[in-house]
Parts: sequence; structure tokens; C-alpha cells
Amino acid sequence: MYVIIVYDINVYRINTIRKFLKRFVNWVQNSVFEGEITESQLIRIKAFINKHTDPEYDFIKIYSMDSDKYLDSYIIGKPKKEFSNII
Repeated sequence: MYVIIVYDINVYRINTIRKFLKRFVNWVQNSVFEGEITESQLIRIKAFINKHTDPEYDFIKIYSMDSDKYLDSYIIGKPKKEFSNII
């Protein structure tokens, strides 16, 4: 499955979440990750985020789709780094 994860997290928790997400998906912008993961990895990501964030102050949105086959993206500017779907 292909996911896009966007967030607005309190500065005190942001490094914890960022480091964890970088293990599974590509960091494409300061608060955006995307990539191909398994269903079990998504469950693990959701559990970690639920445990390490505060819903009163933090916002996380996860978009998921079967694959990126029908996802069209248009990039203007230089990305953080080159990335691929190959792990």
C-alpha cells in the first residue's frame, strides 16, 4: 500500500515522530512523508503515533491507497533528497 503522512506536531515531540517515520517512508518535506509500506507497518505506525502524540495539540493525517499507480504528483523545486519506493 502507498501512504502519504502529513502532520503538525508540537516541537517537543517532532523529532521522535520524524525519526520513527524515516524507518518506513521517505521524508519529502518538513512535515510530509510518503512511500510504499505493508498493512502491518501501517498498523505499527498508527500505534506509535497514537502513543507518542497528544490529540489536543497535534494533528496527523494519513492518506492510504492500494498503490501509487493512480497517484499523479507535480513537483516544483528541489526535493529534500532523491527518493524511491525501493526499500
